[in-house]
Amino acid sequence: MQLKNVIIAHKAGDATSRRWAEKCARQLEDRGCKVLMGPSGPKDNPYPVFLASATHPIDLALVLGGDGTALSATRHLAADGIPILAVNVGGHLGFLTESSEELSDSERVWDRLLEDRFAVQTRMMVQASVYEGHRTNLDPVSDRYLALNEMTVKPASADRMITSILEMEIDGEVVDQYQGDGLIVATPTGSTSYTVAANGPIVHPGMEALVVTPICPLSLSSRSIVLPPGSVVSIWPLADNDLSTKLWMDGVMATSIWPGQRVDVRVADCQAKFIILRENYSYYQTLREKLQWAGARIRYSNNHRN
Repeated sequence: MQLKNVIIAHKAGDATSRRWAEKCARQLEDRGCKVLMGPSGPKDNPYPVFLASATHPIDLALVLGGDGTALSATRHLAADGIPILAVNVGGHLGFLTESSEELSDSERVWDRLLEDRFAVQTRMMVQASVYEGHRTNLDPVSDRYLALNEMTVKPASADRMITSILEMEIDGEVVDQYQGDGLIVATPTGSTSYTVAANGPIVHPGMEALVVTPICPLSLSSRSIVLPPGSVVSIWPLADNDLSTKLWMDGVMATSIWPGQRVDVRVADCQAKFIILRENYSYYQTLREKLQWAGARIRYSNNHRN
Protein backbone atom coordinates (compact mmCIF):
# COMPACT_ATOMS: atom_id res chain seq x y z
CA MET A 1 0.00 0.00 0.00
CA GLN A 2 1.08 3.54 -0.68
CA LEU A 3 0.49 6.30 1.85
CA LYS A 4 0.64 9.40 -0.33
CA ASN A 5 -2.93 10.65 0.16
CA VAL A 6 -4.87 9.76 3.31
CA ILE A 7 -8.23 10.78 4.74
CA ILE A 8 -8.56 11.01 8.52
CA ALA A 9 -12.09 11.32 9.91
CA HIS A 10 -12.61 11.62 13.65
CA LYS A 11 -15.81 11.41 15.67
CA ALA A 12 -17.37 14.86 15.93
CA GLY A 13 -17.48 16.22 19.46
CA ASP A 14 -15.09 13.64 20.88
CA ALA A 15 -11.86 15.18 22.17
CA THR A 16 -9.97 11.87 22.41
CA SER A 17 -10.78 10.97 18.82
CA ARG A 18 -9.64 14.39 17.64
CA ARG A 19 -6.34 14.17 19.55
CA TRP A 20 -5.58 10.80 17.97
CA ALA A 21 -6.46 12.19 14.54
CA GLU A 22 -4.07 15.13 14.98
CA LYS A 23 -1.29 12.82 16.19
CA CYS A 24 -1.72 10.45 13.24
CA ALA A 25 -1.88 13.36 10.80
CA ARG A 26 1.45 14.73 12.05
CA GLN A 27 3.10 11.32 11.76
CA LEU A 28 1.84 10.75 8.22
CA GLU A 29 2.80 14.26 7.12
CA ASP A 30 6.32 13.64 8.46
CA ARG A 31 6.40 10.66 6.08
CA GLY A 32 5.54 12.90 3.13
CA CYS A 33 1.85 12.04 3.06
CA LYS A 34 -0.87 14.55 2.19
CA VAL A 35 -3.62 14.36 4.83
CA LEU A 36 -7.22 15.53 4.64
CA MET A 37 -8.70 15.64 8.16
CA GLY A 38 -12.11 16.56 9.54
CA PRO A 39 -14.93 15.59 11.94
CA SER A 40 -17.65 13.09 11.06
CA GLY A 41 -21.01 13.03 12.81
CA PRO A 42 -24.76 13.61 12.46
CA LYS A 43 -24.17 17.25 11.55
CA ASP A 44 -20.72 16.88 9.99
CA ASN A 45 -20.06 15.16 6.67
CA PRO A 46 -16.49 15.78 5.49
CA TYR A 47 -16.41 13.20 2.70
CA PRO A 48 -17.82 15.22 -0.23
CA VAL A 49 -15.20 17.92 0.46
CA PHE A 50 -12.46 15.31 0.85
CA LEU A 51 -13.27 13.64 -2.46
CA ALA A 52 -13.74 16.90 -4.34
CA SER A 53 -10.46 18.41 -3.10
CA ALA A 54 -8.32 15.31 -3.63
CA THR A 55 -6.05 15.82 -6.63
CA HIS A 56 -4.81 12.22 -6.57
CA PRO A 57 -6.42 8.87 -5.64
CA ILE A 58 -6.99 8.34 -1.92
CA ASP A 59 -4.85 5.48 -0.60
CA LEU A 60 -6.46 5.08 2.82
CA ALA A 61 -9.23 6.38 5.05
CA LEU A 62 -8.41 6.30 8.76
CA VAL A 63 -11.70 6.51 10.65
CA LEU A 64 -11.52 7.15 14.40
CA GLY A 65 -14.80 6.61 16.25
CA GLY A 66 -17.39 3.90 16.68
CA ASP A 67 -19.58 1.89 14.35
CA GLY A 68 -21.63 4.94 13.35
CA THR A 69 -18.52 6.76 12.18
CA ALA A 70 -17.39 3.69 10.24
CA LEU A 71 -20.83 3.28 8.63
CA SER A 72 -20.78 6.87 7.42
CA ALA A 73 -17.35 6.32 5.87
CA THR A 74 -18.46 3.23 3.96
CA ARG A 75 -21.51 4.97 2.50
CA HIS A 76 -19.35 7.73 1.02
CA LEU A 77 -16.12 5.91 0.18
CA ALA A 78 -17.08 2.38 -0.92
CA ALA A 79 -18.04 3.46 -4.43
CA ASP A 80 -14.48 4.74 -4.96
CA GLY A 81 -12.91 1.54 -3.61
CA ILE A 82 -11.08 3.35 -0.80
CA PRO A 83 -9.91 0.96 1.97
CA ILE A 84 -10.97 1.93 5.48
CA LEU A 85 -9.02 1.45 8.69
CA ALA A 86 -11.67 1.95 11.36
CA VAL A 87 -10.45 2.20 14.96
CA ASN A 88 -12.73 2.30 18.00
CA VAL A 89 -11.77 5.64 19.59
CA GLY A 90 -14.69 7.19 21.45
CA GLY A 91 -17.15 4.58 20.17
CA HIS A 92 -19.29 2.09 22.05
CA LEU A 93 -20.07 -1.36 20.63
CA GLY A 94 -17.37 -1.51 17.95
CA PHE A 95 -18.50 -4.41 15.74
CA LEU A 96 -16.83 -2.88 12.68
CA THR A 97 -13.76 -1.33 14.23
CA GLU A 98 -10.30 -2.35 15.32
CA SER A 99 -9.45 -1.99 18.99
CA SER A 100 -7.76 1.26 19.97
CA GLU A 101 -4.87 -0.88 21.25
CA GLU A 102 -3.92 -1.55 17.62
CA LEU A 103 -3.18 2.16 17.27
CA SER A 104 -1.15 2.47 20.48
CA ASP A 105 2.05 2.22 18.42
CA SER A 106 0.80 4.13 15.41
CA GLU A 107 4.23 4.44 13.76
CA ARG A 108 4.33 0.64 13.58
CA VAL A 109 0.88 0.68 11.94
CA TRP A 110 2.15 2.89 9.11
CA ASP A 111 5.11 0.57 8.64
CA ARG A 112 2.80 -2.44 8.42
CA LEU A 113 0.60 -0.73 5.86
CA LEU A 114 3.57 0.26 3.71
CA GLU A 115 4.89 -3.31 3.90
CA ASP A 116 1.46 -4.82 3.08
CA ARG A 117 1.33 -6.71 6.39
CA PHE A 118 -2.43 -6.58 6.85
CA ALA A 119 -5.63 -8.20 5.58
CA VAL A 120 -8.49 -6.63 3.64
CA GLN A 121 -12.00 -7.77 4.45
CA THR A 122 -14.73 -6.95 1.92
CA ARG A 123 -18.30 -6.49 3.10
CA MET A 124 -21.42 -6.61 0.95
CA MET A 125 -23.52 -3.45 0.79
CA VAL A 126 -27.08 -2.72 -0.30
CA GLN A 127 -28.39 0.05 -2.51
CA ALA A 128 -31.87 1.50 -2.79
CA SER A 129 -33.74 3.90 -5.05
CA VAL A 130 -37.31 5.19 -5.18
CA TYR A 131 -39.46 4.57 -8.25
CA GLU A 132 -42.92 5.61 -9.38
CA GLY A 133 -45.49 2.88 -9.89
CA HIS A 134 -45.01 -0.69 -11.09
CA ARG A 135 -41.68 -2.50 -11.41
CA THR A 136 -41.82 -2.03 -15.17
CA ASN A 137 -40.86 1.60 -14.48
CA LEU A 138 -37.08 1.43 -14.18
CA ASP A 139 -36.33 5.16 -14.07
CA PRO A 140 -35.68 6.19 -10.45
CA VAL A 141 -37.07 9.42 -9.04
CA SER A 142 -34.41 9.59 -6.31
CA ASP A 143 -30.68 9.27 -5.89
CA ARG A 144 -29.04 5.91 -5.32
CA TYR A 145 -28.57 5.35 -1.60
CA LEU A 146 -25.95 3.01 -0.14
CA ALA A 147 -25.88 1.24 3.21
CA LEU A 148 -23.56 -1.26 4.86
CA ASN A 149 -25.94 -2.47 7.57
CA GLU A 150 -29.48 -2.07 6.32
CA MET A 151 -32.14 -0.17 4.48
CA THR A 152 -35.24 0.44 6.58
CA VAL A 153 -38.67 1.63 5.52
CA LYS A 154 -40.62 3.04 8.46
CA PRO A 155 -42.53 6.20 9.35
CA ALA A 156 -41.24 9.21 11.24
CA SER A 157 -43.38 11.67 13.14
CA ALA A 158 -42.61 14.37 15.66
CA ASP A 159 -45.76 13.99 17.72
CA ARG A 160 -46.95 10.35 17.65
CA MET A 161 -45.99 6.76 16.93
CA ILE A 162 -47.39 5.79 13.53
CA THR A 163 -48.13 2.24 12.44
CA SER A 164 -46.98 1.57 8.90
CA ILE A 165 -48.68 -0.71 6.40
CA LEU A 166 -46.21 -2.00 3.82
CA GLU A 167 -46.46 -4.43 0.94
CA MET A 168 -43.36 -6.35 -0.09
CA GLU A 169 -42.58 -7.85 -3.47
CA ILE A 170 -39.60 -10.09 -4.20
CA ASP A 171 -38.60 -10.14 -7.87
CA GLY A 172 -42.02 -8.81 -8.81
CA GLU A 173 -44.07 -11.30 -6.79
CA VAL A 174 -46.14 -10.06 -3.84
CA VAL A 175 -44.92 -11.94 -0.76
CA ASP A 176 -46.69 -10.33 2.20
CA GLN A 177 -48.19 -7.21 3.72
CA TYR A 178 -46.87 -5.97 7.05
CA GLN A 179 -48.59 -3.83 9.64
CA GLY A 180 -46.24 -2.64 12.33
CA ASP A 181 -43.26 -0.35 12.88
CA GLY A 182 -41.57 -0.97 9.55
CA LEU A 183 -39.43 -3.32 7.50
CA ILE A 184 -35.65 -3.92 7.49
CA VAL A 185 -33.64 -5.17 4.51
CA ALA A 186 -30.20 -5.98 5.90
CA THR A 187 -26.85 -7.30 4.79
CA PRO A 188 -25.07 -10.07 6.73
CA THR A 189 -23.00 -7.29 8.33
CA GLY A 190 -26.20 -5.59 9.47
CA SER A 191 -27.65 -8.80 10.86
CA THR A 192 -25.96 -8.05 14.19
CA SER A 193 -27.38 -4.52 14.31
CA TYR A 194 -31.01 -3.40 13.95
CA THR A 195 -32.00 -6.80 12.56
CA VAL A 196 -30.91 -8.82 15.59
CA ALA A 197 -32.72 -6.31 17.83
CA ALA A 198 -35.86 -7.03 15.79
CA ASN A 199 -35.39 -10.77 16.45
CA GLY A 200 -33.88 -11.52 13.05
CA PRO A 201 -31.16 -14.10 12.31
CA ILE A 202 -27.42 -13.59 12.62
CA VAL A 203 -25.78 -14.21 9.23
CA HIS A 204 -22.04 -14.64 8.76
CA PRO A 205 -20.57 -11.67 6.82
CA GLY A 206 -18.79 -14.07 4.48
CA MET A 207 -22.17 -14.87 2.91
CA GLU A 208 -23.95 -12.83 0.28
CA ALA A 209 -27.62 -12.58 1.19
CA LEU A 210 -30.42 -10.16 1.95
CA VAL A 211 -32.27 -10.48 5.26
CA VAL A 212 -35.80 -9.05 5.39
CA THR A 213 -37.14 -8.57 8.91
CA PRO A 214 -40.41 -6.93 10.03
CA ILE A 215 -40.20 -4.56 12.99
CA CYS A 216 -42.77 -5.36 15.70
CA PRO A 217 -45.39 -6.73 13.25
CA LEU A 218 -49.01 -6.99 14.39
CA SER A 219 -49.09 -10.60 13.21
CA LEU A 220 -47.38 -13.54 14.86
CA SER A 221 -47.00 -15.18 11.46
CA SER A 222 -44.67 -12.46 10.15
CA ARG A 223 -41.10 -13.74 10.19
CA SER A 224 -37.67 -12.90 8.83
CA ILE A 225 -36.71 -14.29 5.45
CA VAL A 226 -33.21 -14.76 4.01
CA LEU A 227 -32.92 -14.17 0.26
CA PRO A 228 -30.26 -14.92 -2.37
CA PRO A 229 -28.09 -11.98 -3.43
CA GLY A 230 -29.73 -11.56 -6.85
CA SER A 231 -33.11 -10.72 -5.35
CA VAL A 232 -34.80 -7.34 -5.67
CA VAL A 233 -36.98 -6.37 -2.72
CA SER A 234 -39.70 -3.84 -3.56
CA ILE A 235 -41.53 -2.12 -0.71
CA TRP A 236 -44.74 -0.12 -1.16
CA PRO A 237 -46.29 2.11 1.55
CA LEU A 238 -50.04 1.57 1.84
CA ALA A 239 -52.69 3.65 3.64
CA ASP A 240 -50.11 6.37 4.35
CA ASN A 241 -52.53 9.22 5.05
CA ASP A 242 -49.95 11.10 7.12
CA LEU A 243 -47.33 10.98 4.34
CA SER A 244 -44.83 9.92 6.97
CA THR A 245 -43.04 6.96 5.37
CA LYS A 246 -39.27 7.35 5.08
CA LEU A 247 -36.34 5.39 3.73
CA TRP A 248 -33.47 5.08 6.22
CA MET A 249 -29.90 4.00 5.40
CA ASP A 250 -27.93 2.69 8.38
CA GLY A 251 -30.24 4.67 10.67
CA VAL A 252 -29.83 7.92 8.73
CA MET A 253 -32.84 9.28 6.85
CA ALA A 254 -32.37 9.08 3.10
CA THR A 255 -35.64 10.35 1.62
CA SER A 256 -39.43 10.40 1.93
CA ILE A 257 -41.62 7.89 0.11
CA TRP A 258 -45.01 8.99 -1.16
CA PRO A 259 -48.06 6.79 -1.88
CA GLY A 260 -47.74 5.33 -5.37
CA GLN A 261 -43.98 5.06 -5.04
CA ARG A 262 -41.93 2.00 -4.22
CA VAL A 263 -38.42 1.39 -2.86
CA ASP A 264 -36.27 -1.19 -4.65
CA VAL A 265 -33.49 -2.65 -2.50
CA ARG A 266 -30.79 -4.89 -3.95
CA VAL A 267 -27.15 -5.84 -3.48
CA ALA A 268 -24.96 -2.85 -4.26
CA ASP A 269 -22.50 -2.82 -7.15
CA CYS A 270 -19.68 -1.89 -4.75
CA GLN A 271 -18.28 -3.34 -1.54
CA ALA A 272 -16.83 -1.86 1.61
CA LYS A 273 -13.16 -2.63 2.21
CA PHE A 274 -11.96 -2.84 5.83
CA ILE A 275 -8.31 -3.19 6.80
CA ILE A 276 -7.77 -5.84 9.48
CA LEU A 277 -4.66 -5.48 11.63
CA ARG A 278 -5.41 -8.23 14.16
CA GLU A 279 -3.36 -11.30 13.38
CA ASN A 280 -5.89 -13.73 14.87
CA TYR A 281 -9.13 -12.09 13.76
CA SER A 282 -12.21 -14.19 14.58
CA TYR A 283 -15.81 -13.25 13.76
CA TYR A 284 -17.03 -15.69 16.41
CA GLN A 285 -14.86 -14.08 19.06
CA THR A 286 -16.41 -10.75 18.08
CA LEU A 287 -19.87 -12.24 18.59
CA ARG A 288 -18.91 -13.65 21.99
CA GLU A 289 -17.42 -10.36 23.15
CA LYS A 290 -19.84 -7.83 21.69
CA LEU A 291 -23.05 -9.80 22.35
CA GLN A 292 -21.70 -11.11 25.66
CA TRP A 293 -22.63 -14.71 24.99
CA ALA A 294 -22.31 -16.46 28.32
CA GLY A 295 -23.17 -20.02 27.27
CA ALA A 296 -24.88 -22.46 29.62
CA ARG A 297 -25.62 -21.43 33.19
CA ILE A 298 -23.51 -24.38 34.32
CA ARG A 299 -20.09 -24.63 32.69
CA TYR A 300 -18.93 -28.08 31.63
CA SER A 301 -15.41 -29.03 30.70
CA ASN A 302 -14.81 -30.58 27.29
CA ASN A 303 -12.06 -33.12 27.81
CA HIS A 304 -12.81 -34.72 24.43
CA ARG A 305 -11.02 -31.80 22.79
CA ASN A 306 -7.74 -33.30 23.99
